[in-house]
Formats: sequence, structure tokens, C-alpha cells
Amino acid sequence: MRDNTPPGRPPAGRARRGGLPAAVCAAVAAIVALVVFAVSCDGSGGGAPHSRGASAGARPSPSPSPSWDTGPGSLAALGDSITRAFDACSLLDDCPEASWATGTSPEVDSLARRLGVPATATWNHARSGALMAELPAQAREAAAHRPELVTVLIGANDACRPTVERMTPVEEFRADFAEALRTLRRASPKTQVYVAGVPDLERLWSLGRSHPVAAQVWKLGICPSMLGGAQTSDAAAAERRAKVSARVRAYNAALAEVCERDARCRHDGGAVHGYRFTARELSAWDWFHPGLEGQRALAEIAHRQITAERPPA
Repeated sequence: MRDNTPPGRPPAGRARRGGLPAAVCAAVAAIVALVVFAVSCDGSGGGAPHSRGASAGARPSPSPSPSWDTGPGSLAALGDSITRAFDACSLLDDCPEASWATGTSPEVDSLARRLGVPATATWNHARSGALMAELPAQAREAAAHRPELVTVLIGANDACRPTVERMTPVEEFRADFAEALRTLRRASPKTQVYVAGVPDLERLWSLGRSHPVAAQVWKLGICPSMLGGAQTSDAAAAERRAKVSARVRAYNAALAEVCERDARCRHDGGAVHGYRFTARELSAWDWFHPGLEGQRALAEIAHRQITAERPPA
């Protein structure tokens, strides 16, 4: 989630349960439906346009949604510095072994480890400092592996700009995310996609604003649109932070909206944005990026969402 400013900073549907009579009724209903369909389409004329089965008002039944595989065998991660575990292990450096998505660290116990995906079948294409505009290119790289699952966590940098005026417009953000999904689908149509929301940046400000170390570190240029003047509480600063927070919510709504149109995409339902990171879960170097415990928390959220039979409500 690193900004591009100077460094120094952070299921398949559940089988319906019921007694034997219900199962028998369902089977009989299915057989009757098939018979009716066969009669209407296989009579004289082979189901010609003037047959009853092709009446003007008839509509085809919607195709069933593909079942969600709760145990994918390969995984590619897309995103920004959060997924690269920037500042999680050492100052101003990526630590991909601690990534919530593809890391190998037992301390983090990444999503890949929890799913039993071997390291040889994981790929981390995230880049520290990435904006949503870069996601289509990352998706193209990931699609080449034909992964069974792709994770997406990106957007904080689009809000963490030098000024609120320079935040990525919501329509551009939405269009770039939609293009990334199309890019993935063209090369790897059956890949499942898990989309994590943008974390609550205002929550991070609220957590660290009164901490002497955090406030001083943030002055080096970490997410200035939200964290600049961390200890300032005048009306202008409050309005600025409110605009950033509103933009993050709009980004998350766009992610959910685009994901909902893709049958193999699952949004986290607000789980990451709603997660209240503690000081212990943030990087000790920048008080912004998730530290090892924060990475572990993200892995837990993702695993819970991906292994659930149904997506979050």
C-alpha cells in the first residue's frame, strides 16, 4: 500500500438437506420437466419456430453459476505493497516470504499455506507503489500461469496521494479493475478471483495520530492525503480526511460492483475494510503497512472467505 512519495514509511452450493420424500419429489419434478421439454421440442417439425415450445414470450433458463472451488491448487497474487509485505520484516524493503497471499513464513501462515498450495504453484505479481491502473498488466502476467485462484488487494495508493485532488477518480478506478478482469478472462477463463477491499485508512490515522513515533514517521510522506498533519484537527484537516475516507468507500463499492458481474469472482464483503488493525499488527517501522501479525490477519480473512461454501452476504 506504499505511496509513490518519498520513502520512510508502513462454495459450491450447499446440498439441500432434507428427508427422502423431498429428494424423491425433486427427482420426479426433474424427470417431468425433461419429458415436457422433449415433447415440446421433438414433435413433428423438430421444434420449429411455430411450435408451442418456441412461443414469442419464451425465455431460456439462466445458466447456473459455476461452483466455487474451496481448495484451489495454484495461486497468483496481484496488488501493491501490502501483498509484497513491505516493511513487514525490515525497513524500506519488500518481504514476499511474509506475504498474506503467497508467503512461506510459518509465522504468517499465508493463504497459500493454509490452502496447501505448494510454493512452486504460487506467483506474486504485486508491486509496491502500484496503482489500480497497473492491475491489467499484472493480470496479464498472472494469466500466463493459468492459476486456479487469483487474489487482488489494491487501491490504497490511489487514495494516498499528495493531495485529495490527485486521488484516482472512481470511474477510472472502476474501469481499470474491469479491464484487469477481462484481461484475465481472455487467457484464463476458469480462474477464480478473490477481491479484498481497501483497508480503512482513517482507522489507521485514528490509531496512530497520538503516538509520538507514528506522527513523526508519517511526516516523511506516508499517505499525505490522510496522514499529513496527523495531529492537526482543524476543520480543513477533518474535511480532507473525510474526502479520502469517502473515496476509499467508493473504491470498495466499485470493486464489489465489478466483481459481482463475474461469476467466478468473490468480493470479501467489506471484511478487510472493516477489520480494525491494532498497533501490534502494524509495521514497527512505518505504522502504516501490516506487520507480520497484520499479514497473518489478512491471511485469516482471505482463507475464511475463500473456503466458505457461499460468498459473504
